[in-house]
Amino acid sequence: MRRAAAVSAAKITASLTRRFRFGGGTALPGLVAERIDPRIVSDIASQLGRGSVLVTGTNGKTTTARLLRNALEAAGLQPVANRAGSNMMRGIASALVESAPWSGNLTSAHQRIGVFEVDEATLPEAAAAVEPQLVLFTNLFRDQLDRYGEVEYVAQVWREAVRHLPKDVTVVLNADDPSVASLADAATGKVVFYGMKDTSSAVQALDHAADARWCSSCGTELAYDAVFYGHLGHWRCQKCGLQRPQADVRCARLLSEDDALALTIWFPAGEMKVSLPLTGLYNAYNALAAAAAAMALGIDKDAIGKGMQSFTAAFGRQERMRVAGRDVQVILAKNPAGLNQVLRTITANGSQKDVALFLNDNIADGRDISWIWDVDFELLSAATRSATVSGTRAWDMALRLKYAGLEPLSHVEADTGQALRNALNQTPEGETLYVIPTYTAMLEVRDLLARWAGRGAFWEEK
Repeated sequence: MRRAAAVSAAKITASLTRRFRFGGGTALPGLVAERIDPRIVSDIASQLGRGSVLVTGTNGKTTTARLLRNALEAAGLQPVANRAGSNMMRGIASALVESAPWSGNLTSAHQRIGVFEVDEATLPEAAAAVEPQLVLFTNLFRDQLDRYGEVEYVAQVWREAVRHLPKDVTVVLNADDPSVASLADAATGKVVFYGMKDTSSAVQALDHAADARWCSSCGTELAYDAVFYGHLGHWRCQKCGLQRPQADVRCARLLSEDDALALTIWFPAGEMKVSLPLTGLYNAYNALAAAAAAMALGIDKDAIGKGMQSFTAAFGRQERMRVAGRDVQVILAKNPAGLNQVLRTITANGSQKDVALFLNDNIADGRDISWIWDVDFELLSAATRSATVSGTRAWDMALRLKYAGLEPLSHVEADTGQALRNALNQTPEGETLYVIPTYTAMLEVRDLLARWAGRGAFWEEK
């Protein structure tokens, strides 16, 4: 009776929230359900006949989880997921409640599988409640320093979470990230590694903002035979011999185009070629992560390929819209590693770009915005036609752009809507406007652009 009451209250809350546009009903319904029945997540998750998967990491959670869901759907399963990216416990609760009927008892439970993206610090609580069969880690970068502290703290939280996972839980790790790969030492069950074999996208040296320079075993500075981005690459310790593990799933070949990626992914069972409507090396890693998790779940490579071929970008993650005769691409960026990759991706072909940068410092963004000084905005100096700046910390961003040599091009506008209109007006018709917001700014700009483009709200996206 308590579970049914919790589900009913949550469903009513979700309906009212969406009807009056207070939000997408992706978090508050779960909070209501948990208040009524603290075991709501455990009780409904235990009904998922195919178990659950948790996806965590600093960058790429939403895209990776979406790619994995597509593969599972192609295999005939019915994923239950926090699709809108609400990745705290209330978001998981909201997703489970939405998938259940008013009684709280799942239908077609034998084909249901949970795919939940999880906030880095929420992983231990989520793992205890959901009891997943697989946990996937994408990467570990500095993010929200005022909340998490340095990466060593998050790494320790993850190690403890992995150490307490039952032996029948599979852990999927990024072999190219030293901090993530080291989690294998804490795992008691099966470990699957994924990584990049094709070194054609490698750069000469580590970024100045790289977050894992030291050996987790002896503390010596790591050496790299290939660097992909941030601290991701083919790493090794010259003192103790610790090195990047062999990847079980790897990208044998990567081709990047202006608006797509073509990957050849190697599995023990053979190779698979897939094309994605995404750009950037970081999205190649997201595809590899999803493919590795799907393989570990027993999904055959044909279903994995079919699912990935049907992929469309999640809201705010390289999402494309057509507004006022211009193409608009919204690309979420919230830390130095992520934003550096965005800038390198959009400036790669050397043509002049129109950009709109939105910097907020709300709680969900992180109050500390000093990270923008570790971003290589200098990449824009010779590749920008116009730059519009907005958000609650717009003047901080404008100052950073001044020191990057962009002061003559950058225009500050406090009002979000007017900033978008100004940016569109400065973008020639038929060209692309790149909108690069932090998280809470992304929700606002995406809502405005979607309305102008005749698109639905973010919570209506599949």
